[in-house]
Amino acid sequence: MTDFDWNLLLSVDWPEIGAATLDTLTMLGVSLLATVALGLPLGVLLYVTAPGQLRARPRLYAVLSFLVNVLRSLPFVILLIVLIPLTLLLVGTSIGVAGAIVPLVVGAVPFFGRLVENVLREVDRGVIEASQAMGARLPQIVLKVLLPEALPGLIGAATVTAVALVGYTAMSGVIGGGGLGDLAVRYGYQRFQTEVMVVTVALLLVLVQLLQSAGDRLVRRCRFD
Repeated sequence: MTDFDWNLLLSVDWPEIGAATLDTLTMLGVSLLATVALGLPLGVLLYVTAPGQLRARPRLYAVLSFLVNVLRSLPFVILLIVLIPLTLLLVGTSIGVAGAIVPLVVGAVPFFGRLVENVLREVDRGVIEASQAMGARLPQIVLKVLLPEALPGLIGAATVTAVALVGYTAMSGVIGGGGLGDLAVRYGYQRFQTEVMVVTVALLLVLVQLLQSAGDRLVRRCRFD
């Protein structure tokens, strides 16, 4: 890198970069917690109501699966715009960190729910049948058999979702969602400050790598403990 390039990096407003990074981490943390809290029950419900499963409800499963597929098929940028009225109703603003969290959660919940369903399908059927033979009820099977057996896969699914949410937070900058994405749009794109774009992209890449490494480590620990 040339001296000129280094001078460009030195001219970046690092306090603002730090504030934007904190905003991105806030959006990621809150939306990931909400996504897991809502997406895990959704995934379990999809699994147990699927044809041939523990509480097969083909019609209910078809409706849930259709809604999940619809939400997953919408590009996130479009979802951001479509959900502006709902976001205004729930949090009173459609911009900033608070305004970005609602569409982040709505976009990620069906994604994580489908991942959870697929992970649960990988659980050994024999373990479930053995618990049924011992008289376990559905809540006991879910809480004491399904979820513990699928824990490594669930952590992996949460990791994939967290990485996807990093990209969503960046895209939310298109409508002033705050964070590094917003900074990249306002300075890197609209004002042609390439150095800001470079820094924000580098920070997003580092964040993704850290999330993936932490998730992989947790998965290995769960599998071998």
